[in-house]
Amino acid sequence: MTDPSAASADADSSARDIELDTAALRVLAHPLRLNVLSLLRERGPSTAGRIAGELGINPGAASYHLRRLAAGGLIVEEPGRGTGRERWWRSAHRQSVHDPAAASGAEREAGLGYTHAVALAAADRLRRSAQELPRIPGEWLDVITYSDFLLRLTPADVHRIRAEIFEVIERYRADGGESEGAVPVALQLQAFPVPGTARPPARDE
Repeated sequence: MTDPSAASADADSSARDIELDTAALRVLAHPLRLNVLSLLRERGPSTAGRIAGELGINPGAASYHLRRLAAGGLIVEEPGRGTGRERWWRSAHRQSVHDPAAASGAEREAGLGYTHAVALAAADRLRRSAQELPRIPGEWLDVITYSDFLLRLTPADVHRIRAEIFEVIERYRADGGESEGAVPVALQLQAFPVPGTARPPARDE
């Protein structure tokens, strides 16, 4: 699993990915914090004031989440920028990676909070995208999609589909996105049992 907006707009941060440990998972178990990190990865270095304006939050909240991300080693200050109280921040990595299947103990528990935050952050990104539809240029309006498919699958089927889709994504990422007119595109992959259908077996009383 990766958090929203794996692509980074910052060349330095694009050199490395981070495998999230328990501490980092706990830092990112907040959808707004994920959105702040995603914004830095999409747009490059920014300040609390700029982030607040972009996400519609107050600067104090933006500063708080930036400090938490910095304490977790997920962002760093941009050297040579900012004066006085204005601090510029950038993402320290291209993307964050978490594999629930490989986690155990405290990391698995922290991963549940992170996964919940990822889902909420993705829903918020989808909402903001829908609000912008009236202003989207025609060439983009012709290709964007909000598709929803209903399949009957086993966990093994979902694992296989996920791996195949990730291979396609990695192929496009390797191309570098240098084509004229390329902009950061959020490609959301969501695969989950329809709520209420996947429950643990009932215990015998």
